[in-house]
Amino acid sequence: MNKSYSSPELYYKRWLTPHLQDALNDTSILVLTGARQVGKSTLLVNEAPFCDFRFLTLDDFDTLQQAKGDPKSLFSGADRIIIDEVQREPDLLLAVKQTVDENPSRYKFVLSGSANLLLMKQVSESLAGRAIYFELNPMTLGEINQVPPPRLIWDVLNGIWPEAGPYQAPLPQLPPLLLRGLMPSLLHLDNAHSWTRWWEGYVTTYLERDLRQLSQIDSLLDFRRLMMLLALRSGQILNQSELARDGELSQPTAHRYINLLETSYLFRRLPPFTSNRNLRLIKSPKAFWSDPGLVAYLSGYYEEDDLQEAREYGQIFETFIFHHLQVITQLLTPKARLFYWRMRSGQEIDFVLQHGRKILPIEVKLTQKPGYDDAKNLRLFLENYKNAEAGLLITCGQEIKRLGSKIMAVPWPMLTGQEEKR
Repeated sequence: MNKSYSSPELYYKRWLTPHLQDALNDTSILVLTGARQVGKSTLLVNEAPFCDFRFLTLDDFDTLQQAKGDPKSLFSGADRIIIDEVQREPDLLLAVKQTVDENPSRYKFVLSGSANLLLMKQVSESLAGRAIYFELNPMTLGEINQVPPPRLIWDVLNGIWPEAGPYQAPLPQLPPLLLRGLMPSLLHLDNAHSWTRWWEGYVTTYLERDLRQLSQIDSLLDFRRLMMLLALRSGQILNQSELARDGELSQPTAHRYINLLETSYLFRRLPPFTSNRNLRLIKSPKAFWSDPGLVAYLSGYYEEDDLQEAREYGQIFETFIFHHLQVITQLLTPKARLFYWRMRSGQEIDFVLQHGRKILPIEVKLTQKPGYDDAKNLRLFLENYKNAEAGLLITCGQEIKRLGSKIMAVPWPMLTGQEEKR
C-alpha cells in the first residue's frame, strides 16, 4: 500500500472520520467523494481501519487498464479494498456490485473519487441501495486547529444557548484565512504570493485534466471566463440567463459548464427554503463555491488589502461560513439539509438549516457590533415558521449577545472551530 500521501507529523485529523468508521460497520460499500486535493486519500491511508485495506488508484495507468480489461482481478487475494478516483472507469462499479452481491458479508469496498458519483447516472444506478455516501470538504478552521467540532448548532437546535457576554478568545485575522483558503496543501504556505501560485496551478490542473475526463469542453477560455463570473456571484442568487449573457455563451452551454463544476465539487447550488405557501418566495438557487480561497483567486483578489476593500468581501466571508455549515450538516445524524430563504419583497435569510422537524435560520454579517436591527429578518422568519424556535446571527464581533428571546449573535469562530485557549 502506498502511504506517501502524508507523513504523520503533517496529517490533520478530520471531523468526518468517526462517521466513516461507523458507517463501514453498516455497509459493504462506502463512497467518499470530494474535490481534488481535499485530503480523501490522505485520510484513508492514515486512519484505521482503512489504512489496512488494499489501496488501488485509477490515476495509475496500469491499474486503470486492468480495471478496464479484468476488473475482478484487482480484488484477487483481498476482501478489504480502496479504489481511488473510481470515476475514471465507471464500468468497474459493476464488478464491485457483483462481488458484493455474491458474498455481502465478506467484502468491504471504499470507493473514492473527485466527481459526484450520484450525478453520474451509470455509477449511481450500479450502487443504488448498496452504498453509504459521504463528501469530504476542504478543511475547517477547527480541523486546522485540531480541536473537536463546535457544539453550537447542535446545542441551539436542542434549546441550549451559549452564555451571553464577552467572547474570551481572540478572533483570528479573517482576510488571510479567506485569501488562502482551506485546502490541506495550502497550510504549509505562509504568504499571499505562494497561495496565489498554488491556486493558479490547481485551476490549470483542473481545467486540463479533470474536465477532459468528465466532458468535452468547447473552449477552455470560455469555461475559465464562466468560472470568473460565477466566482463574482458566490453568495448571490444564480441567474443563469444573465450569466450566459455576460459570458457570451448560449444558455445550454452555460448550464452544462455549471453542471460540470458541480459534478467536480468545486461549485454548488444552494436550494431555496419554500415550505410556506402563503409567502411569495424566490425559488431560484443561490450560487456558492467550495472554498473561499478559490473564490478570491478567481475574482482577481491576490492581496489582503485588496480583498478587504472589495465589494465582494462580504460574499466571500459568507462562502467561508457556508463551507463550515456544509461540513457540520454531515456530522448530524441523520444529515441535516441546508437552504436559503428570500421573499420577493427582498427580505432574506442567508442560511436555513433543517434537521428533521427542527429549523434554524442563520444570518451572516461582517459587523463587529451587532444591534437589534441586524436581526430583523430573523424575527420575520421566526414569525412565519413556528417550528423554528431559535435564530443565529454570525458576526465579526467579540461578544455573545442576545438580540431577542429567540435570537443570539455569536462570533464566527464559535461555528468554525477556535484554537483552544492555553
